[in-house]
Amino acid sequence: MTVAFIDANPDDLGVEPICKELQVAPSTYYAAKARPLSERAKRDAMLIPILVALWTTNFRVYEARKLWKAAKRAGHDLGRDQVTRLMGLAGIEGIRKGKKRKTTKSDPEAPRHPDLVERQFVAERPNALWVSDLTYVATWSGFAYAYFIVDAFSRMIVGWRVAANMRTDMVLDALEMARWQRGTTLEGLVSHTDAGSQFTSVRYGGHLADLGAVPSIGSVGDAYDNALAESVNNLYKAELIRGPGQGPWRTVEDVELATLRWVHWYNTERLHEYLGYVPPAEFEAAYAAEQTDQQLVGIQ
Repeated sequence: MTVAFIDANPDDLGVEPICKELQVAPSTYYAAKARPLSERAKRDAMLIPILVALWTTNFRVYEARKLWKAAKRAGHDLGRDQVTRLMGLAGIEGIRKGKKRKTTKSDPEAPRHPDLVERQFVAERPNALWVSDLTYVATWSGFAYAYFIVDAFSRMIVGWRVAANMRTDMVLDALEMARWQRGTTLEGLVSHTDAGSQFTSVRYGGHLADLGAVPSIGSVGDAYDNALAESVNNLYKAELIRGPGQGPWRTVEDVELATLRWVHWYNTERLHEYLGYVPPAEFEAAYAAEQTDQQLVGIQ
C-alpha cells in the first residue's frame, strides 16, 4: 500500500517528503520498486483489467458472485474469493437495491378482477403469466414514468414504455409491444397487475381480451400483491437510474433511450440468479430446444 500511495502522488508531494511522513526510508521504497513482481502480482495485473471490463460492460452493477459467474462464462478460471479480492484491489463493487415505492393509484369505484396469482409468481412455460407495474424517474424537465411487462417464466421483459405521464395509453403501448414480440393470440395467459386505475380501465381489459389473456389484480394494501413486477422496477432504479455513471436525467427522452439499452442488456446479457445465472433469452432458448427435442422423440 505504501508503494502504491507514493506512486500515485510523486509529482504532488515528492518521494522523499512522503517517505519521511510515512516513516519509511526512501531506499526501502526504491528497493521495493526494483524488486521483481511475484507470480501472484503478475496474474493479478493481468486479471484486474479483465474483471473491470466485464464489470463495466454490465452497467457496473455486478457484485462479486455475479462477476465471478460472468468471468467463468467468459472462460476465465477464477474462484469467487479471488474475484472478491481482485475487485477490492481494483476499487469496484456491486450496487445496492433501493426501497420500493408505489406509483399507481387504485380506483376504489372501479370493478376489480380477482387475484388469480395469490403471490405465486412462477410459471412452467413462457406466456403463462405476465406481471407488470409502473415506476417513475425524476428528470430536469419533469417526471418520466416507466412501465414494464415481465414474463414470470423467464423474467424476460416482453414489453415496456417510458412516457411523460402514466395514463392508460402508455400501458396499452407496452402491451402492443409484448403482443408483437410474443404473438397475437396467447390463450391461457394470465396478466397480473396491482389495482391501479390504468389496469381497471375498460380499454385495458379489451386489449387483454383481444390477446386471449385473463386479467388478474392483486389485493389493495398488500405489500406483496405484485412483488415480482416491483422487484424488476427496483432493479431498474438501482442498476440504471441510480446506477454508477448514470444521470443526471435531463429529459424523458434521455430516460427512454437509456431504458432501451438497459432492457436489451437485461434480456440478453444480465445474469439472473433465479434462472441459474443465465440471461432470460438464453433460458427461453434452452426451453424451446428442450421442447423441440421432446417433440422429435415423440414422433420417432
